[in-house]
Amino acid sequence: MGAIRQCSRSACRQSAVATLTYVYAESTAVLGPLATYAEPHCYDLCEQHADSLTVPRGWEVLRLAMPSSPQQPGPDDLLALANAVRDAAALPGQTPPQPAQRGPHTALEAPAATEGTRRGHLRILREPS
Repeated sequence: MGAIRQCSRSACRQSAVATLTYVYAESTAVLGPLATYAEPHCYDLCEQHADSLTVPRGWEVLRLAMPSSPQQPGPDDLLALANAVRDAAALPGQTPPQPAQRGPHTALEAPAATEGTRRGHLRILREPS
């Protein structure tokens, strides 16, 4: 449910629809629906490259059933996402902090930390000099 992944083939800009993995011990290539997460030893392929897949002589291709349409998020997925956001936002025994007064900052200057607030996951990266 993240960003749309592109085909792993060089110079191909199509959206990936299938994931290719190799089982070297069994000389088998497994082509199936797009994996939920991008794995380092798997290859995401567009429809054209998935259909034209060839393997070395002596290897077997195992093609898993592909869904006819992309899977849409269901109500359970949306409820799980809403619950995760709600749980992350709930800090026990704390009231929401008041916004700090904003002042002039340079482009790469970090904003002053206010007491009682926690920093987010975003960081400011300085340009190398």
